[in-house]
Amino acid sequence: MTIYDELVARGLVAQVTSEDEVKNLINNGKATFYIGYDCTADSLTAGHFVTLTLMKRLQQAGNKPIALIGGGTTTIGDPSGRTDMRKMLSREDINHNAQCFKHQMERFIEFGEGPGKAMMVNNADWLDNLNYIDFLREVGVHFSVNRMLTAECFKKRMEKGLSFLEFNYMLMQSYDFLHLFQTYGVALQCGGDDQWSNILAGADLIRRKEQKPAFAMTFQLLTTSEGIKMGKTQKGALWLDREKTSPYEFYQYWRNVGDKDVKKCLSLLTFLPMKEVNRLSALEGSEINKAKEVLAFELTKIVHNEQEALKAQEAAKSLFGKGTAGGSVPTTEMATAEFVDGIDIITLLTTAGIVPSRSEARRLVQQGGIKVADKKIDTIEHKVSIADFTNNELLIQKGKKGFHNIVIF
Repeated sequence: MTIYDELVARGLVAQVTSEDEVKNLINNGKATFYIGYDCTADSLTAGHFVTLTLMKRLQQAGNKPIALIGGGTTTIGDPSGRTDMRKMLSREDINHNAQCFKHQMERFIEFGEGPGKAMMVNNADWLDNLNYIDFLREVGVHFSVNRMLTAECFKKRMEKGLSFLEFNYMLMQSYDFLHLFQTYGVALQCGGDDQWSNILAGADLIRRKEQKPAFAMTFQLLTTSEGIKMGKTQKGALWLDREKTSPYEFYQYWRNVGDKDVKKCLSLLTFLPMKEVNRLSALEGSEINKAKEVLAFELTKIVHNEQEALKAQEAAKSLFGKGTAGGSVPTTEMATAEFVDGIDIITLLTTAGIVPSRSEARRLVQQGGIKVADKKIDTIEHKVSIADFTNNELLIQKGKKGFHNIVIF
């Protein structure tokens, strides 16, 4: 199976231009391609992980990846798939986020000099120095406003109002493609399927300016079988940074995906052979849980390391068997003094970050969704005291599968 055939078999390829030419480039290890990352947070997410696995697969086949950090485009904000305008970040925040992205990517992708080694570039290096009038004359002249307004990336924003700032984003991203084509010979841009319009615009700009071909390939977004974006937890995004999402929480997320989503996740995110992916995803009934355990272990091993994956797996099995909490379970340290007179369950749940709000805490307690030391709490007036702790630890269970450890000092 060629690398392109494998990408198709895994469901990674959503849309592609000039498929035969792209297939030939990729299969022969001749593609210099890029994927862009806007620095909207200080960590990559599970959604970004699809891009990293694609980049790694193509690199292993001999192709040269370029990771584009959007230090410049982040100041504009990508309107794709949005109903509101993105928060405008300061230059300091953007630069900090860019550094965080770089450190995380280096764990997955092999950067360095020479054929097949990846490069990392920041589009602030060329976008920040553009002269606006020159840019409009050289780039803007090649864009039709009528055509831009039909692009999928603008449709949701058009419903509530698209700012002129955001309207420029497509031109900026297209200029990135042109710059990388002229500087590094990049002829292929890859990205999520929501970027199709932007990538096509860049390829078209290269054809108009350079009279040479450029290609686009998008991959499937990480969504559930119902079309809902995956990688969202009660606390927010599923981060690749262990300080924002612990290895245990990361493991548990994948351990608890829907039965119908197991094959998609195994295919898109792991490096297991497709034969094994098909075998695991064909399991039925309670047996499908074995496939979920493999999925959770494999992804935690890749994102963190094998030791953390083993710890998370042990902790999950221990909790399932009503054992001890284990070192990988999310833990909050609190002062002993807070429990001397007892602390009400609502305050405890919100203080420890187990739930995001007091109203959510009340709802869970009233619905019987909270256990303290394996005892169901049935009233919002319940108080937790030092007597509830064993060896200075207290395990709180939220729902069937959420656990949190409280440690007093």
